Formats: sequence, C-alpha cells, structure tokens
Amino acid sequence: MVALESTVIAHGLPRPANLEAARACEAAVRTAGATPATIAIAASELVVGADEALLRALADTPKVRKVSTRDIAPALALGELGATTVAASVEIASLAGISVFATGGIGGVHRGAERTDDVSADLLAISRYPVVVICAGAKLILDIPRTLERLESLGVPVVTVGSDEFPAFTVRSSGHRSPYRVDDPARIVAIARLRLSQRGGIVVALPVEEREALDPRDAERALAAAEAEAARLGIGGGDVTPFLLREIAERDARAVRANVALLVANARFAATIAVAMTS
Repeated sequence: MVALESTVIAHGLPRPANLEAARACEAAVRTAGATPATIAIAASELVVGADEALLRALADTPKVRKVSTRDIAPALALGELGATTVAASVEIASLAGISVFATGGIGGVHRGAERTDDVSADLLAISRYPVVVICAGAKLILDIPRTLERLESLGVPVVTVGSDEFPAFTVRSSGHRSPYRVDDPARIVAIARLRLSQRGGIVVALPVEEREALDPRDAERALAAAEAEAARLGIGGGDVTPFLLREIAERDARAVRANVALLVANARFAATIAVAMTS
C-alpha cells in the first residue's frame, strides 16, 4: 500500500486541478501494482483510503481544516472535515501499518525561522514514525540548508534519487548537496528496510522531471512577490505555506503543471518501492 496526503487536495492546488491530481496519483499507484490510501479525517474518524465522495468533498468544500499532528485530536472530537499534512499523514499511515508514503514537497524550516521559530511538524513526524517518505525534496519557500541540518539533527536519512543535489519541489536542484545519492531502487529499498528497523522514517527525494521543472530564477521571483503579498496581508503560521503556493500558482501556470507532474511521479515511484519492499 502507498499512503497519500490530502492537504494537496484541499489547500495545495486550485480547482479542478486538485481533484484531477488526486485521481491521477491514485491511478499511478494502482498502475505500478500497489493500492493507494489517501488519508484524511471525516465524521470523527481517521480515514485511510478515501473514497470518491470524500475526495470530492476535500476538493470542493470551502475551509477544510488543515490537520497537522497537533490538530488530529481536536478535528476528531469536533467532527471536522480535515485534510492531513505530511506530519499527520505519516503518523496515521504508521498507525495503519503502511510503511510507504508519497507527497509533493515536505515542509521544513521556514525562511526567517531564527526570528519566528517557524518549523514544520513534518520533520519531527518523519523522525518518529517508520515510514518511507517519497517527495520532490523540500518546498522552495523554505530555508533548505537549515531544513537539511534539522533532518540531520533528528537522525533522518536523506537520499536523493539520481542526483547529487537535493531538489526543491518544482525546481530540480536546491543548490545544496544531498547527504546521499542512490540511483538503484533496490539500494533504496535496502536502506529503507534498515532505517524502518530503527523505528524511524526516511526521506527519499525524487527530482521533478526536467521537462516539467521550473527555472530557479523564475521560481524565486514568483516566491519573492508572493512573500511580499503575504507580509502585506499579515499572513503567518500554518496559513503561510498554502497562501504562498496559491500565489505562486496564480503568477505562473507552469507551477501547477509541475506540481501535478511531480505528485504523480512520486506516487508512481512510491508504489514501485512499496512493491519491492514486500517481495
């Protein structure tokens, strides 16, 4: 099985690309021989394997709760419809016995965290739960050197597939060296099995395909404009990431195409790893 997050459906992509991407990710997992399990919270239950009706609700309902680890208990008790972040999805996947999870880009240490102490719960969750996290690296909006340093401090192995440099979501390279490069999926499986035996998670970064990747300079310009708008509106905390991603998407349609492409590629690769880990 391959676990999939749901914040990308409710908060990460505009309509109708959000529902189309969710369906495409699930189809990619099935085509590669695994079973998809999109994670969410609905009707006071942890859902591991959202059905079509729930996928539609997550895509179309205004103000779906963004659920990180701190929000799981309140969202369940209050009966809220919740879209789970990487952190919450990894925790719930582990509870369900699923050891492979696919997402777009992980959260991390935000730029300016030395002032705000804004660090995503994703990093701690990955360190705590024995789940292989397949992603396209960390989001470009983050302080990537500090994110890699925090992952090291938490004891999380970081492996990049086919590249010496750690990717930055819709950009193929962050400009920072990956701790490990592995080209052979069989070796990734070997590393993952050993890491999971330590009862912790691992980050496996798959760079977005070159034909879909954004130019780093264009991406930085779009980010700078989005950050300025966020500052003008006084947006902070957990609202920052979805706001910046929406702003960037509105400024550059290529960002949405790249986001969807990497989501599907990550889901497909995660299925390959999941199948290999069960053989």
